Amino acid sequence: MASSCFIYICLAIGANVIHAISRTHGFGTGVTCPLGYFPCGNITKCLPQLLHCNGIDDCGNQADEDNCGDNSGWSQQLDKYYAIYSERISQYAFEMETNNCLVDSVPTKCLCRGLELDCDNASLHRVPSVSSNVTMMSLQNNLLRRLVANGFKRYQDLKYLYLQNNEISTVSKYAFRGLYNLTKLYLSHNKITTLEPHIFEDLQKLEWLIIENNKIKCIFPQTFYGLNTLILLILMNNSLTQLPDKNLCQHMPKLNWLDFEGNQIRNLRNGSFISCRRLTVLVLRRNKINSLNENSFSDLQRIAELDLANNQIESFAPYIFKDLKELSQLNLSYNPIQKIHADQFDYLTKLNSLSLEGIEITNIQRRMFGQLRNLSHIYFKKFQYCGYAPHVRSCKPNTDGISSFENLLASIIQRVFVWIVSTVTCFGNIFVICMRPYIRSENKLHALSIMFLCCADCLMGIYLFVIGAFDLKYRGEYNKHAQLWMDSIHCQLMGFLAILSTEVSVLLLTYLTLEKYICIVYPFRFLKPSKYRTISILGLIWIIGFVVAFIPLSNKDFFRNYYGTNGVCFPLHSEQSESTGGQIYSVVIFLGVNLVAFIIITFSYASMFYSIRQTAITAMEIRNHVKKEMTLAKRFFFIVFTDALCWIPIFILKLLSLLHVEIPGSITSWVVIFILPINSALNPLLYTLTTRPFKEMIHQTWHNYKQRRSSGSKGSQKLYGPSFIWLEMWPIEETLSGGSIATVSKRLNSYT
Repeated sequence: MASSCFIYICLAIGANVIHAISRTHGFGTGVTCPLGYFPCGNITKCLPQLLHCNGIDDCGNQADEDNCGDNSGWSQQLDKYYAIYSERISQYAFEMETNNCLVDSVPTKCLCRGLELDCDNASLHRVPSVSSNVTMMSLQNNLLRRLVANGFKRYQDLKYLYLQNNEISTVSKYAFRGLYNLTKLYLSHNKITTLEPHIFEDLQKLEWLIIENNKIKCIFPQTFYGLNTLILLILMNNSLTQLPDKNLCQHMPKLNWLDFEGNQIRNLRNGSFISCRRLTVLVLRRNKINSLNENSFSDLQRIAELDLANNQIESFAPYIFKDLKELSQLNLSYNPIQKIHADQFDYLTKLNSLSLEGIEITNIQRRMFGQLRNLSHIYFKKFQYCGYAPHVRSCKPNTDGISSFENLLASIIQRVFVWIVSTVTCFGNIFVICMRPYIRSENKLHALSIMFLCCADCLMGIYLFVIGAFDLKYRGEYNKHAQLWMDSIHCQLMGFLAILSTEVSVLLLTYLTLEKYICIVYPFRFLKPSKYRTISILGLIWIIGFVVAFIPLSNKDFFRNYYGTNGVCFPLHSEQSESTGGQIYSVVIFLGVNLVAFIIITFSYASMFYSIRQTAITAMEIRNHVKKEMTLAKRFFFIVFTDALCWIPIFILKLLSLLHVEIPGSITSWVVIFILPINSALNPLLYTLTTRPFKEMIHQTWHNYKQRRSSGSKGSQKLYGPSFIWLEMWPIEETLSGGSIATVSKRLNSYT
């Protein structure tokens, strides 16, 4: 039979691919490479794992990029064949037979060629009545609602029947009576809820049965009575909640491929597959399986591919795979697996492909994969795990977007700018800390607050500096140290410093903004804070920041490795698969504390600008108030703009992660290196270097220098910073609503 031949051809192709991959590993090439390195074909050159299958010809003869496709097993080839089969079968048959129609009584909306009838999209409500010699009938995309008894009985020569995309909800027990020569039956994308026992009894030559995307709730072994030649059974995307207790394949002795993807199956019975001894592919992905018995697959001794991805499995029995000696492809991805036994895969000696994507393997070790000598492809959640399978040639992912096999920071731009940003941040804040005591300011307590702010921002520069230093330390071999680095006390400390800097800076900016807001909007009600109260508030802010940063370190069971989820040790937690505790805490910080602080700052500056504008309009002798408003607006705008530039991207990322939107890992590194430090780098400029007291000090220093240089100079003129000329020009004698210009000007000067 054609399909049987195709299956065996696919198996042969798979065997050849596996053989080719084995040769690339060095078996039979005469080239011996150290662990973690693989030969470049027959030449003596060996390259590390990270340079194989990376899209670049590092060998010079393309050997490192050959055989990189994961062709373990024959699922891809057969799936592709079956997907296009319905579209091409007619073309194949037409080439073999005459173009003239050999079928009588063809409906007007149907096409006929040879013995094949195509009635797709013909708005048919029932099966057309044509001559009995038809061999292929396609009734796709019509309005069929029922398949009545004996509806196809007269078409005993029929080999291919396509009934996809109709509205079939009822199928009579005798609907397919008389179809003794049918080999392919497609019932996909209908509304079928039940299949009667013995419904396929006459389909003694059927090879493919495709019933995906229906509403079938249960099946029984007797449903498939008579399907002695069936090879492929597809029941994807139905509503199955459980499989039969035993003997599912009792009447399908030749079944090779069984696909239950996208159902509601919750558990597997020990006897479900007891008679499926020839089964080669079993697909159970996207179900709700939460537990498996140790003997669930013990009867599938010829199975080559097992797909259990996207279920709710938390653990596997130690010897659940012990009987699967022929298994070549195993997919366990995206299950909430808590632990994998060290010898879990020891019995899978022929395994070529293992997928563990989306799984946090807390107890990962080389021992888990050491016995899998034929393994050629492995897939992890984190590229750092590849270091635990150095003998596997193709390991994915190659990067998490932040780090790569070679470097802690994958991008050369990031590696350069981490030093630039850290230098600017540290230098700017240290300069302000050193210079602020020499600035004659009317408000020493405000100056103290600014110095505390600079200390917090300086921690961000130190954090970036250390990240850059460890990037240099691990340059070219990061993957060897990745997991140890992320679990290390150094990474935890750096994450702690980053959050401490971030939260203290946010709280201090909010405090400074509220103080300025009360000063300007309510000048007569504003009471100058005492030294004790100011120091107490500043101390409390640092304590709060310390507690916020320390809490994730205090409970490892709940937060897990909160700071070590990526190479830069910053806990954005944008991945849905991270720990629940970490996700919740991250949301509380970034969408709770920081978002509220940003709203307060934005509202306060808007209110301040509005209050000053109203005061200026009320003044009768004010001159050039439009120009002054523009100057003030620009200053306030840049303060709010830098806050927005820093925090809005982070707010958006957190919201997207809550909406289960996939966020590329590279975004985290760009956020940490370029966006997050914006406030830390610009705060010295906004709150010190552009303020009137600082400018006056610079002007006075320059003036004194000029006086010493030119002893003949007499006197000096008072110089003013252009950004604050509007304050000096306002007539201070005017009494305004809410306070006098003199009061507002004097108090605002002390804060700006």
